[in-house]
Amino acid sequence: MKLYSLEEIYNLNIEEVKDIYKKNVSASQVKLLSSFSFGNDLSDTSKGSYIFTKKGKKILDFTGGFGVLNHGHNNERIIKARTDFQKKNKVEVHKNFLCPYLAALSHNISQILPKNLNVSYLPNSGAEANEGAIKLAYKFHNGKRKYILHSDISFHGKLLGTGSISSSPEVKFKFPGLKNADKFIWNNIEDVKKKVNTYKNKNGESDVYAIILEPFSASSLKECDKKFLFDLRKICEEQKIILIFDEIYTGWGKTGEYFYFMRHKGLTPDVLTMSKSFGGGKSSISCFVTSREIFEKSYGNLEDSLLHSTTYNAFGEECVTAIEAINIVVEENYPEKAKKVGDKIKSNLSMLKKKHPKLIKEIRGQGCLQGVLFNSGPDFFSQVLKFLPTKLTNDSRFLSKLITSSVISSLYDDYDILTSLGQNKEICLWISPSVIVADKEIDYFFESLESLLDKGIINCLLKFVKKQVF
Repeated sequence: MKLYSLEEIYNLNIEEVKDIYKKNVSASQVKLLSSFSFGNDLSDTSKGSYIFTKKGKKILDFTGGFGVLNHGHNNERIIKARTDFQKKNKVEVHKNFLCPYLAALSHNISQILPKNLNVSYLPNSGAEANEGAIKLAYKFHNGKRKYILHSDISFHGKLLGTGSISSSPEVKFKFPGLKNADKFIWNNIEDVKKKVNTYKNKNGESDVYAIILEPFSASSLKECDKKFLFDLRKICEEQKIILIFDEIYTGWGKTGEYFYFMRHKGLTPDVLTMSKSFGGGKSSISCFVTSREIFEKSYGNLEDSLLHSTTYNAFGEECVTAIEAINIVVEENYPEKAKKVGDKIKSNLSMLKKKHPKLIKEIRGQGCLQGVLFNSGPDFFSQVLKFLPTKLTNDSRFLSKLITSSVISSLYDDYDILTSLGQNKEICLWISPSVIVADKEIDYFFESLESLLDKGIINCLLKFVKKQVF
């Protein structure tokens, strides 16, 4: 038997980690990440907007931890909150006692949201929060309604339930999932009406128990129209359908409001789900929030009170971490910070689009969640295609994925910048820094991106392709 000590783990090199991954985790994951240079580096420490590798590289992180790091890496206040909790030997978890940390966290959440969103439940991950919201909606109707609707552009998780209501071309294998789930066309209220009117019970009443939606789709960087959202709200009220807004990624100031939907005064879902930066980059915690009326009708009796529960609900240190994360968001006005960062990003993106109109097809997004869609005409890139296997080039999204990946690779190799891509029906380069990102860091990012594009995208592409093939 060989068990690694902590000291041994701290001293592992990248080849040793890869070997363990191949044996005990996922060889395919190693292969995927190794197609980029960051898959051959080992991250060591991090602070603010930077990751430091074991080789001594200082990497500017413009992924924002995929929504987790609004506060940046290793925020000092959040670390202090956790260490103080530990030093005081506070009770971490015990299901036989009421938890003051859970109570306070739920209270604080209700103070930020519209009045009717005042009852919270705290599971571990975003997918679990969405699963809990769906169960709540189904129980609200006491199991008498059969259907749930979601958009054809959506990502709500990878569990059996949430995976079946996530519409993404990346998910090619079909698992058994929620029965009677159907999708409507993104941002198309007429298609919503059509689907709602399709599913009626024998009495002519709606048979839809929930509609779940990302008002701002992080994977595609698309935003729902204000009119669409209010019309959707009206339909749900008239048909007594539970409206769930998934703001797992976009919450806690990311797009210039505490939550994206709050930019529209008077718009409130029946259930809101949140995670990612909710835990301040240190805690795996999520939440679904609803009204007391809905919660009480669903679970408001002794018999049903534990129909939805988890072991780590009321886990003390996780709650304390989230409390401090929220306090920072409010005290340091993250929504306003994100707006200022967003204006600077948008200005730079507009400049690049004017400079490279043939290459940059579209810019999208708000606040600290924006991005670029590149043109991917096959004629323009024909000289690259000859290097590639036919099975890859038959993918309709392959060229856009290749172009975006080559930019990601070059930014890392040549400028020490970490970025990523959003993938739904379209492929986009995510420009998603932490809310705490400094002006000089934004300047460096765009100086680097401009330099890369000025050198020519073909050279960037060929360099990336040759790295994969040879």
